[in-house]
Amino acid sequence: MKLNVKDFAPSWFASVMGTGALALVSKAYSSKLTILENFAEFLVYFNTALFFVLLIPWVLRWVKYRENALADLHHPVLGNFYGTIAIAMLVLSADYLMVFGNTSVAWAFWLAGTPLTIFFALMIPFLVFTSEGVDTKTITPAWFIPPVGLIVIPLSGAKLMTLTSGATGELMTFINYFAWGAGFFLYLALFAIVMYRLITHEPMPCSIAPSIWINLGPIGAGTSTLYALVKASDFIPVKEPLLAFGLFFWGFGVWWFVMAVLLTIHYIRKLNLPYSLAWWAFIFPFGAYVSATYNVGTTFGISSIVNFGFALYWLLLAMWTVTGVKTIVHVLSGPKT
Repeated sequence: MKLNVKDFAPSWFASVMGTGALALVSKAYSSKLTILENFAEFLVYFNTALFFVLLIPWVLRWVKYRENALADLHHPVLGNFYGTIAIAMLVLSADYLMVFGNTSVAWAFWLAGTPLTIFFALMIPFLVFTSEGVDTKTITPAWFIPPVGLIVIPLSGAKLMTLTSGATGELMTFINYFAWGAGFFLYLALFAIVMYRLITHEPMPCSIAPSIWINLGPIGAGTSTLYALVKASDFIPVKEPLLAFGLFFWGFGVWWFVMAVLLTIHYIRKLNLPYSLAWWAFIFPFGAYVSATYNVGTTFGISSIVNFGFALYWLLLAMWTVTGVKTIVHVLSGPKT
């Protein structure tokens, strides 16, 4: 087994994000199948170990091969994946809070992941804004990762907000609403640019094709965290319009899910879809959307939406399993990653 420190890809932490999302959805749907609760608990433990294992080469790369790490940070595609380490912390925070009800560990991961997420959400666009320009062909849905990070902050932050009061409670409210608002509107701006690229240029390189699914990330996470924030905010007297907006936002995700499936089939049949770490782009965004489907369905009491999400859960589980197995095989074969 070999993880090449010099070429260690920042996108590795997308595996932690995806596994954490699967844990949250497994916990949610344990109401339909009780064994999924035990599976969710196993995933959280496994995911925690995975995070700290990956943290070692990530840190060592910055210590021993800083030039390589900086080169990736300035890359118009790879740079966006640096935010995955911070989002992974936020997902782990939600895992411990929602699967185990462990507020202490949830606070630890949230307090570590939130400032790092905000840092990358500012740093990565800043580097793009101050560069000499970016070729439109290099624009991919990976650009959604910084806003996704901001949107994910209230995933556990909304619940943790209710456990505080006074000045601390107001600060938590400030952070959570700033994060969701900034992430949502940044996503809208970038979505227009990514759609322009998809319309006016040839299909993306096969190695980055799975990033098509990343668009489900801000849609799914955005819906779930909006609901979490609204339900946790007593100072919002009329909640129904915001909950209804989440329903519309989720509805757009149905269209994008079908489009992502069609484009993936197109790549498999007409082009090529070889394994790469980009395959983890299938998992977290889809997991976030499945979670949103459960939240929308249960919020409005619409069983058909809940059942639709349960059907999607099994597809998510299959995709996570295939991607995980291929990743293990890839690592054991000893290529540079």
